[in-house]
Amino acid sequence: MKHNESFLRLVENARRRVKECTVAEAKNRVDRGEVAHFIDVREDNEFQQTHAKGARHLGKGIIERDIETIVPDKNAAIILYCGGGFRSVLAADALVQMGYSNVTSMDGGIKAWKEAGYPMGS
Repeated sequence: MKHNESFLRLVENARRRVKECTVAEAKNRVDRGEVAHFIDVREDNEFQQTHAKGARHLGKGIIERDIETIVPDKNAAIILYCGGGFRSVLAADALVQMGYSNVTSMDGGIKAWKEAGYPMGS
């Protein structure tokens, strides 16, 4: 997908403030139980079509509104992902600004997760 220049600048600015990990690092952390919350921030229809096994859905459009109900512990380990790693960076940046201290965006998103052959949810 071709992204607009202003969007890419916004993402690059957010990347300076958030942690990112590879899909392999995310999978290892999830498998070892180091991640309390593995969250898909894509749209509802995208999540319904396919998602990483064990992921919960909390779309980017509502994450800021609902995160404190779903994850009240602002020190909890959270990994966010989207389709390719752009929206999850923006969502992670918003959570950092809300006081969450252990948020990571999974670079490559669900596309890289699938390409790695990692398990998918139903």
